[in-house]
Amino acid sequence: MYEERIKRTELQQKIISADQAATLFKDQMVVASSGFTKAGDSKAVLKALAASAPANPLKITLLTGASLGHDTDGALAEAGILHKRMPFQVDPALRKKINSGDVLFVDQHLGESAELINEKIIPRVDIAIIEALMIEADGSIVPTTSVGNSAAFAAAADKIIVEINMSVPLSVYGVHDIFATGVWPHKRIIPITDAGSRIGLPAIPVDPEKIVAVVLTDTTDSPASINERDEKTSAIATHLLEFFSHEIRKGRLPHSLRPLQSGIGKVANAVLEGFIDGDFHHLTMYSEVIQDSAFNLIDAGKLDFASASSITVSQTCYNRVFSNFEKYKPHIILRPQDISNAAEVIRRLGIISINTAIECDIYGNVNSTHIGGTAMMNGIGGSNDFARNAYLSIFVTQSSSKAGGISHIVPMASHIDNTEHDVDIIVTENGLADLRGLAPRERARLIISNCAHASYKDELNNYFTEACKRGGQTPHLLQEALSWHSRFNENGTMLKTVHV
Repeated sequence: MYEERIKRTELQQKIISADQAATLFKDQMVVASSGFTKAGDSKAVLKALAASAPANPLKITLLTGASLGHDTDGALAEAGILHKRMPFQVDPALRKKINSGDVLFVDQHLGESAELINEKIIPRVDIAIIEALMIEADGSIVPTTSVGNSAAFAAAADKIIVEINMSVPLSVYGVHDIFATGVWPHKRIIPITDAGSRIGLPAIPVDPEKIVAVVLTDTTDSPASINERDEKTSAIATHLLEFFSHEIRKGRLPHSLRPLQSGIGKVANAVLEGFIDGDFHHLTMYSEVIQDSAFNLIDAGKLDFASASSITVSQTCYNRVFSNFEKYKPHIILRPQDISNAAEVIRRLGIISINTAIECDIYGNVNSTHIGGTAMMNGIGGSNDFARNAYLSIFVTQSSSKAGGISHIVPMASHIDNTEHDVDIIVTENGLADLRGLAPRERARLIISNCAHASYKDELNNYFTEACKRGGQTPHLLQEALSWHSRFNENGTMLKTVHV
C-alpha cells in the first residue's frame, strides 16, 4: 500500500517507527514541524518524542506553521521538552507554561515567520518533520491538509523526517500550489491576481539526501470545534451582513464583495454562514484557513473559490469533504503561509478581513492576544498580516462577558497588537462602528454609542468627556486608563461597585 505513496524507491528502505525516529533528536536542537491550525501536523513523531522524555530528557526549540492538533503541544510542554516555541499555539497546557515563563514564546506574524528562516535570522533547523500525502520520484514532498511553513522548513533543515499519512486520500494530490519568493535582493513578485491564481508546483522541492526517515501514520487531523451560533454571534453576523448590503447599495462593493478572509472561531463561521441566505453571489476567499462554513457555501453555490494555507474543519465536515474530495477540489487551493498571508497579495486583491478581538479601546486599538495585558491567550496569528493590508479591516467581539463583569470595550486596551490605523470596522452584538475617515474623537463617540454594553456606556462617556478637558489628539486620563483592568483583578468585575 505505501509503495504508491513513496515513489522514490530507496526511501522505502528508510521506513522506521515513530519511537525509532524520536531517537534522532538531541538536546538544544531546533525542530520544525508541519501543521497549520491543527491540520497537516506531525501525528506520531512529536508524540513519541514527548513519551521518550522521562528516559531521555532534552530541550528543543519548536517551530511550526501555526497550532498543532491531538494535544501534541500540551504533551511536549508537560514533558518539559520545550525551551522555546513559535509562532502560534492554542493549547491550554502550553499556554500555562508560557505564562509561567517555563516556555519562551515568540508571538510572530504568521506571514513573516518563513522570512526569519529564509534570511537566517533564527538558528538553522536541525530536523524538520513534514506530514505528506506522498513522496514523488524526485524526492519532492506532497503535503496533506496544510502547507504552512513546510516548504521553508524543508529547504532550511539539515535532516527531514517524513510522516506519510495513509488516511488522507490520494485525490488530494494537485490541490497545493507551492511557490517560493526567494531572499533579498532577488525576491520575486508574487503574481497572484485573483484567489484562484495558480503560480507554483504541486509538491515541495526537496533534496532527497536530506530525508533520513519515513514514518507511516493513519490518523486524521484533530477536528475543529465549531460551536453553535448563539444570540450574540448571530447578532454580530447580522450587523456585518447589513453593512455589506449597505456598501453594495452605495456602489462601493459588488454582490460578490471582495475576497474574504476570516479568523478561526464561531463568530467568523456565523458571519460566513450568513452569506448563504443573503443577496451575495460568486464569493471568493483568500484566507489562512478553510473552515466548515466555506464548504457549506460551496455546497450552496455561493462560494466559487477559496485559497488558504490549511483545511481545518469539524469531524462531520471532514468526513463529508474527504470522502468526496473530487467535488471540492476545483474550488480550493492550499498555499505556503508566506503566500496566503503576503502583504503584497492582500493589498492587490483588496481583501475584506474579519478577525476576533479580546478587547477594543474607545479609539479603535485592538488587543487580540493578551488577557489583562500580560497573559498570552493564543497569539497574533495572521490577523495583523491582513488587518494592516486589507481593503476592509474588521474586528468582532462581544460587548461584555463573565455575566457582565468584563467589558470588551475599554478606555485603553491593556495590550495593543492592531492599532487604530489598521482597524476600519468594530462590531459587537450591540452594533457596528464604521471608523473609516474619522478622527480619534469621532471614533470614540461612535464606538461607545454603537458597540459598548449598556452597563458601561455612561462610565465610558464620562471618561471620554473628562479626558477631552485635558486636551490632546487622542485624549486619555493616564491615571485612570487601565483602572478597569485593575478593578477586575481586585473585585472580579470591571463594574464600579458601591460600598455602603
